Amino acid sequence: MSRWIGIDHGTKRIGVAVGDTEGRIATPLAVLSAGDVGFGERIKKIVTEYDAVGVVVGWPLLGDDSEGSQARLVRRFAADLADRTGLDVRLWDERLSSFQADEHLKGEFTIKQKKHRHDAVAAATILEDFFTGAGPTSALRAADLGQQENSND
Repeated sequence: MSRWIGIDHGTKRIGVAVGDTEGRIATPLAVLSAGDVGFGERIKKIVTEYDAVGVVVGWPLLGDDSEGSQARLVRRFAADLADRTGLDVRLWDERLSSFQADEHLKGEFTIKQKKHRHDAVAAATILEDFFTGAGPTSALRAADLGQQENSND
């Protein structure tokens, strides 16, 4: 069994979840502020606490598999997180995660309660999809993509 931390990166909030490859189930952990300057260290602490082997960041690709501005921002964030922390950070297509999180929370909470849980539930959805989609063996490493971008500049 290997544990992974999942991240749903947004411009205001960042959802965090934890899960393992054996059970293929993820649990929402927290919603952090996107402006948190100590985010990398906080994620590193969570990775250590849960004895995780790496981090999966949801990558919001467009319908034609290309990157829009948000996907480029997330890719840079993931590469920076890998660089600053030394963690194995992977990118995973997250196109339906927000919809699935909304479906999961439907009828369960007030609008305010949903808002505070949504991003962590989306992170759990990304992580579960990563497990069922052979992510641990096939997902792109953010550090590799960051190096490709730097060599193209």
